[in-house]
Amino acid sequence: MSQLICWLLLGLVHLVPALALVRPTLITQLYGVAPDSPLFLLMHHRAALFFAVLVACVWAAFDPGGRKLATLLAAISMLSFLFLYQSYGRPAQLTTIALVDLIGLVPLAWAGWHAFQQ
Repeated sequence: MSQLICWLLLGLVHLVPALALVRPTLITQLYGVAPDSPLFLLMHHRAALFFAVLVACVWAAFDPGGRKLATLLAAISMLSFLFLYQSYGRPAQLTTIALVDLIGLVPLAWAGWHAFQQ
């Protein structure tokens, strides 16, 4: 049961940025990128990648066979952002995202540990 909860929590971490795939206005709200910016397309594509991580986490919640891959995908997503966030001097406008990813490392560690113990 704890693994199910952890995977669903990890899915929630990736839900809001994934929603930008179908609600592009979230890109401006979350990241401050204007719709007429060339970066908007890149951020919209990034939302599709978050959707892939979301799907992997929800899948892993119900299928133990997908948990190792989901662990790797979520870890790459979250740890790379935290590393880059730190490297770029911790921009204030991205602090909430960094905190969510940092908190999300707890269920990721628990679920990942169990995934690789099987």
